[in-house]
Amino acid sequence: MQNTSVPATCDCQGADSRPAETRRPMETFDLIVIGGGPGGHAVAEEAARLGTRTVILERGGWGGTCTHRGCIPTKALLACSRTRAALKKAGRLGVKVPDTVLDFAVARRHMEQMVRVSALGAQQSLREAGADCRVGTGILKAPGEVEWTAQNGASAMLQAPSIVIAWGSEPSLPPGITPSPRILTSDGFLERTELPESVVILGGSFIGVEFATFLAEAGCRVTLAEALERILPLEDNDVSSLIGRELSRLGIAIHISTSAESIREENGGILARLAGPSGPLEMQASIALVCTGRRPLLERDQLDRLGITHDRQGIRVDENLETTCKRVFAVGDVTGGVLLAHRAAQQGKALASRLFGDGSVRHDDAFVPSVVYTHPPAARVGLTERQAAERGLAVRVTRSDYGANILARTELAGAGFAKAVFLGDRLAGAAVAGEGAGELIAPLTLAVRIGLDRSALRNWILPHPGISEVFQGLFRD
Repeated sequence: MQNTSVPATCDCQGADSRPAETRRPMETFDLIVIGGGPGGHAVAEEAARLGTRTVILERGGWGGTCTHRGCIPTKALLACSRTRAALKKAGRLGVKVPDTVLDFAVARRHMEQMVRVSALGAQQSLREAGADCRVGTGILKAPGEVEWTAQNGASAMLQAPSIVIAWGSEPSLPPGITPSPRILTSDGFLERTELPESVVILGGSFIGVEFATFLAEAGCRVTLAEALERILPLEDNDVSSLIGRELSRLGIAIHISTSAESIREENGGILARLAGPSGPLEMQASIALVCTGRRPLLERDQLDRLGITHDRQGIRVDENLETTCKRVFAVGDVTGGVLLAHRAAQQGKALASRLFGDGSVRHDDAFVPSVVYTHPPAARVGLTERQAAERGLAVRVTRSDYGANILARTELAGAGFAKAVFLGDRLAGAAVAGEGAGELIAPLTLAVRIGLDRSALRNWILPHPGISEVFQGLFRD
């Protein structure tokens, strides 16, 4: 969440001590955005549509981490493995198919094509909005000033009364673990051209379980180690249990309360030494995949130059997303908190609305939905049972299972459920685990955001037959 306990905004005076004769002529804009990921893209596009002269600088690929190293490539690979998994159970519906094999070269081509489509779409929407899109590096030089260096080495000084930092995030590694050709982060795995025969995955949060799902469905032997007492530790206990059972059915060996003591390359593979609840473990595999989270990508020298407060959790911003340097803002992963693309995008839209519009677009971390794209997926929004208990809130929790849903059973959707958390009579939170969870959470997000009560929810007419009918069991008296 945004950190609002920041000191009074600094005036940033004296940050630029260069003699006047050494300063280059400035290109002037209303807004400079550094970073073309979801947050930077959203603020630049909305600002440009509102008629401002906006320039956005991206040093890598348009779309940022989401497009190139996160959401898009992983979901493209998961679409491939899910299709193979679906074909393996097609016989239950009378469809006979021979044994299937996932061709990783073809899967990679699909992944790369989806990345290109997403990146081109991001750049096109910015240009259609009227933003000046530039590829290269943007460096904060002084309040209101950014030095842009293109890939060919050409450079220019840019000036604007408002600057937005949207640097994104990078993989976070445990102490003592260094990436290598066989010890990979999620970024590194997406560059591989061959599937491993076996893999040890460190980290059982959403990145780890999504990669575990893909690799197991693709035919790899997968071991998943999570340092905490359950996988998906931020999710509802019932969600963690269901996803854990489904991963086990895929043949994934799950070790909880297990951390890595060391990993090294050995004999053409890796040797992982782990510490588990029953003592030390040694595991050999083709590769190790380190999925222990991501952290804000901080250019500390630039931040310190402008007196912008930051720590390991990210750049500190107030409720208006302003840093401790006046008129310098930050959005997305670089602000810490929940590192999700749609959260970053909403921050960007809200910031543009406040700076250049009527301020009607708002952002609140309390209403950001999250989805884990395992098979089946899981999703949640708003208040959870655990949060309610930690805050001493008296809530009522209801649950409805997929087992009574005729469409889920007809389509062999498998196990699943929905849960609702009521604070008084108002829907304060919801979770879904099972087929379609990522889409089912969308209407629940709106219901939580506007605070629908039980009487309104009981009047919700749901299509029949539909998996969404699982909601009916949540809203009964």
